[in-house]
Amino acid sequence: MKTHRNDGCGWSTALAVIGGKWKTDILWELHLGRRRFGELRRLLPGISERILTLQLREMEADGIIRRDVFAEVPPRVEYSVTEFGLTLNQAVTAMSHWGKAFEARAAGRSAAAAPLSKAG
Repeated sequence: MKTHRNDGCGWSTALAVIGGKWKTDILWELHLGRRRFGELRRLLPGISERILTLQLREMEADGIIRRDVFAEVPPRVEYSVTEFGLTLNQAVTAMSHWGKAFEARAAGRSAAAAPLSKAG
């Protein structure tokens, strides 16, 4: 397991575990089912192979995902969410709801701050 800075309340640790730009997207795709590297690459447009590899390695080191290598020719590798990784769903869902509420609030504030057009 990767070592993270201890902040006393766990907040910094939690953000470090899911804080990569793509980690929540990867977690979502793996929550839906086992995926191979190429599948993840196609499902996450914009992510480079290097970043996907780094994010997967970090998540595996943190025990959030599992990497299964099958003894086949050619070798087959599949990624899936661990039981411990599934416990993140509740936290990530709560953050998603908060983010949507924040966006709605900000949009309401922007609309209220916009000047009214005068009909001519």
